[in-house]
Amino acid sequence: MRTSPRDVQAGRQGGAGLRIIRSTPAGRIGLSALLTATAVLATLPSWAAPSVLRAWVVVLGLLSLASMWNLLAGFGGMVSIGQQAFVGIGAYSLLVLADDRGVDPFLAVPLAGLVAAAASLPVAAFVFRLRGGYFAVGTWVIAETVALAVLNNQALGAGNGRSLRAVGDYGIETRQHLTFWLALAIGVGAVLVVVVLLRTRLGLALQAVRDDEHGARALGIDVVRARLIVWVLAAGWTGMTGALIYLSLLRVQPEAAFNVQWTAFMIFIVVIGGVGNPAGPIVGTAVFYVLRDQLQDEGAWALIVLGSVAMAMAVLAPQGITGLLDRVRPVQLFPIRRSLWRGPAGDVRGGGRWPRRGLGRPPPGATAPS
Repeated sequence: MRTSPRDVQAGRQGGAGLRIIRSTPAGRIGLSALLTATAVLATLPSWAAPSVLRAWVVVLGLLSLASMWNLLAGFGGMVSIGQQAFVGIGAYSLLVLADDRGVDPFLAVPLAGLVAAAASLPVAAFVFRLRGGYFAVGTWVIAETVALAVLNNQALGAGNGRSLRAVGDYGIETRQHLTFWLALAIGVGAVLVVVVLLRTRLGLALQAVRDDEHGARALGIDVVRARLIVWVLAAGWTGMTGALIYLSLLRVQPEAAFNVQWTAFMIFIVVIGGVGNPAGPIVGTAVFYVLRDQLQDEGAWALIVLGSVAMAMAVLAPQGITGLLDRVRPVQLFPIRRSLWRGPAGDVRGGGRWPRRGLGRPPPGATAPS
């Protein structure tokens, strides 16, 4: 049964009601599980060893970086291989704000994100003129240019980098606890920001632009505005995450902060977990961290193994692990999809999305237009 504009109009006038369904039992469970896990992790400093806290800071930082790259490429269609530029900008902004300007180092982390967001605007003026592979290479060129500028800046330590001195005002235990809680807020916040954004009209516009830019323009979508908002958001959050990572490491060097491996890690995590799925970075981060931990003594072979796994997944399962699971039993862990249902006459209320394949049923009398 197809839904025509006449059907929609009839629903508005009290005929067969049309409802946009977005929520599912699985989605509510997934969101509840995320919030519960966050609450449990928040208690970690009271009973876990410092090494465990440091490990979780790494995991949450990678989750944040991957979520932003997934938003940028998986939903926005902007495949960037130069996101390490914003990691480095965030790290050095932390140094300048905390050590040179006297800003509290923990307050300097979100401020570093704002600096990275502001820096992304002139970059966008250049790279938004490019498409496809040219866009990807253009972002890499920008990242290398910024790295060279920092490498030759004596005030920033040039090639030797600089240590973060401002954290010396805090005791070691206090600093570790505050760093962990900040990492928890940034990592979980990245996932929630992506989910909330995709539930808005901007999220729909973004996915339309990704699927068919010319078609989206024909529908009246402001393509440049949609892309620019996501580009600035991803850059700012990536910069804030970079500041967080180097707040934990306490020393910033240009070759490390602007290393392309940051973007390689983001891509690996998203490809493994699932491109275009908000749950993909969560799954991918877990897999990546376990693999890296097991291969940490293998040197260059670790990168070879990680690259081989990523290529195998890209060929055999382009939608990643979450895509494979979705084939077995479709479960929407985060409610971002929309579906139109025709309910009983006069039923024009808004509502959540009824799930698929036995995970729930629509109300009596409702049918799914096709």
